[in-house]
Amino acid sequence: MKTSSLGSSSRALSSLPRCRTCRPGFFRPLQRQKRSFQRDSKQAVPDFAFAFDIDGVLVRSAKPIPHASTTLQFLQRNSIPFILLTNGGGKHESERVKDLSEKLSLSLDTSMFVQSHTPFAELVHGEKGLRNKCIMVVGGEGGKCREVAEKYGFTNVVTPGDIYAAHPEISPFSRPFKESYYGTFARPLPKPINASSPEDSLKIDAVFVYNDPRDWGLDLQVIMDVMLSHQGIMGTYSSKNGDPSLPNSGYLQDGQPPLYFSNPDLLWAADYHLSRLGQGGFRAAVEGVWQALTSSKNHPTPELYKEIIGKPYKLTYEFAEKQLLRHRDELFHEKAPPLRKVYMVGDNPESDIRGANSYESPHKVEWVSLLTRTGVYQDRPGQRPNWEPRAIVDDVKAAVQYALKDSNWHESLD
Repeated sequence: MKTSSLGSSSRALSSLPRCRTCRPGFFRPLQRQKRSFQRDSKQAVPDFAFAFDIDGVLVRSAKPIPHASTTLQFLQRNSIPFILLTNGGGKHESERVKDLSEKLSLSLDTSMFVQSHTPFAELVHGEKGLRNKCIMVVGGEGGKCREVAEKYGFTNVVTPGDIYAAHPEISPFSRPFKESYYGTFARPLPKPINASSPEDSLKIDAVFVYNDPRDWGLDLQVIMDVMLSHQGIMGTYSSKNGDPSLPNSGYLQDGQPPLYFSNPDLLWAADYHLSRLGQGGFRAAVEGVWQALTSSKNHPTPELYKEIIGKPYKLTYEFAEKQLLRHRDELFHEKAPPLRKVYMVGDNPESDIRGANSYESPHKVEWVSLLTRTGVYQDRPGQRPNWEPRAIVDDVKAAVQYALKDSNWHESLD
C-alpha cells in the first residue's frame, strides 16, 4: 500500500489546505513560553546548529540519559542554536517543554520544540480548514490528545472513547475498561450513532492519529467503521465499497474523511531492553486489517488513502528548519552568517537518519546525521543500519563533540 507525507497529492485530501501549495511561512509558530537566553556579545556566532531527537537521545522512559543535560547546557552557554525534533507526542508542546526543562535543568521554550503532530495545528486555518468540523482524535493517554487538538484551535473533537462510552456494543472486548478508563475522560457525543436515521447520526470529517493508541482493538475498529462508511457517517456502510467499476474498487470513493498519522516510527526505546512497537506498528495493523476486509481475488487490494507526517518525511524537516532559522534569528540580534550545517542527532536509523540523509534544504543547509547507541539502534555483529549516518557515536555528548570538531568550533566539550 502506498503512503504519502502531508502535502502530497492524495485524493482524500484534495479539498483540504495543502502544504504543497503553501506560501513561505505557511507554518505559524505556536504560542511560545518566552525564556531569556543570556549571550556575551563578544562570542563568535556559529554557522551550525543541532536538531536533537528526544526519546533514546536525551531521555529514555522519561529518565534523563547521562550527559544529556550538561551537553545541552554547554550549547546554551556558547549560544549554539538547537531544536528538539521528536516523533513523540500526546501532550501539548507547552507541557512537554515544561517537563523537559525540569528534567534536563534547561531553559527551553516552544519555539525550540517540534513534535510529530505539531503541523496539525495548521489544519484549523483557511477557508477549507477544519476548525469547526467534527474531527476524531485517536491515541494517547486518556483525553490528553483531545486537549492538544483543542489548544490547536479545533472546536469539535471526539475520541473513540467517547463513541465507546455512548455505544459500548461497538467494541465488545473493551468492556473491562468502560468505567475504570473511559469513564474518566469520555464526553457526550455531539450526535448519537443512529443507524435508522443517518442524517441525524454522528459524522466524522477527519481522523487524526496523534499518538500511540492504548486500546488498539477499539481504535482500529472505529477507524475501519469510519473509512468504510458513507461520507464519514457513523453506523453506515458505503454502497460503493467493492464496486469493481469504480476507482479503487469503490473504496474511499464515497466522501469518507481523510486519515492522518503523525508518527511513522515502527519501534521506540522504552524501559524494556528490546525496542517496543510504536505508532508505526499500529498503522501497520490498520493497513493489515484494511487489506483483510477489502481484498478480493477478483480485483487488486484497494489502497487505504492516508497522510503521514513526522520524521523521516520531508514536510517535517522543512517545518523543523523553519523553526530553527526563526529561533536562530531571535538568538542573534546582530547579523549572523548563513546557517551552513544542522547536525541531526538521533537513535533511530529509519526516522532520524533516513530523514536527515534524504532532506534537501531549500536554504542550502547541509543536514548531517549522527546516530547514538542509547536508544533504538544497537550494535550487532555483522549488521549495519539500513540508513548510514555520518558517524555512529556512544551518546549525545559524543555526537556534539564530533560536530564541534567537524565545524572547527573554538571550544570543546569536556
